[in-house]
Amino acid sequence: MADVAIIVPTLRRPESLERAMRSLFRQTGVADRVAEIVIVDNDPQGSAADLSDDLRAFSPWPIIYRHAPTPGVATARNAGLSATAATLIAFLDDDEAASPGWLAALLKAQEDTGADAVFGPITGRAPGAEPWLESYLERFFGRDGPERTGLIAEPYGCGNSLMLRSTALPGHAPFNVAADQAGGEDDALFAALAARGGRFGWAADARVEEFAPAHRATLKYALARAFAYGQGPSQTAAAARNWPGVARWMLIGAAQTVVWGVAAAALTVMVRPGRAEMYDRAARGLGKVFWTRGFEPHFYGARELARLDAA
Repeated sequence: MADVAIIVPTLRRPESLERAMRSLFRQTGVADRVAEIVIVDNDPQGSAADLSDDLRAFSPWPIIYRHAPTPGVATARNAGLSATAATLIAFLDDDEAASPGWLAALLKAQEDTGADAVFGPITGRAPGAEPWLESYLERFFGRDGPERTGLIAEPYGCGNSLMLRSTALPGHAPFNVAADQAGGEDDALFAALAARGGRFGWAADARVEEFAPAHRATLKYALARAFAYGQGPSQTAAAARNWPGVARWMLIGAAQTVVWGVAAAALTVMVRPGRAEMYDRAARGLGKVFWTRGFEPHFYGARELARLDAA
């Protein structure tokens, strides 16, 4: 019963895309479950078309190439969904590489828990990072969870996930394109799912590696992302017009900014590597306070394309 589509959005990262795809070709125990792999090329120039053609010779399943020329993370995910009728959707980002049992573990976790969306652990890799930052960045780009598979109270991000389309991904474009440039397209999606009574699961054995490219393996980039992550709770409350919730998150953020900011200052004076973690926590607190759209940093879409054009 081929009922799973794997969606891989990409933006002008051919080496990373090939690594991600070849990791999918090595999946075990799912030969009869995968209907297709969908490569969503988010480059206006369609630069992944030739590589997609080349990879078909090695794939055990059909590869669908979908060109989404308007750069944006939500647009790319929606385009991938429009290319398949599969009832189960797995997402693997183009900077990730899946372990051989990745998809089988996600599927088993979904079957065992009945969850609408299932997530797996991520091992972060930051090749080329400054030595004092490497450990922090690997944790930053990684993702840990419970030791055992089961239901969880809070969702994670779309990278390394499996979703039941009928409940977790309703409609023809479930990802909000307003998040195209800044990211966070999954925050609103999962908040709405939780409000409908949806359930989230964890697949402890569904591990992937995430390789941070050189321009992302920096403290500046990580702290900008940490700030954006911090904005998430306040923005989600605001989207629901839960103004007491917004005020609560802002107060929490203000306290976190002060406490972790003081700790960061002390560790900076002592030149301790742990200062990066304190910077991170303070940035997340600050994001809860300055959550409005005007303060959103941009990481995807047009901003990323401009960086690639300038490189």
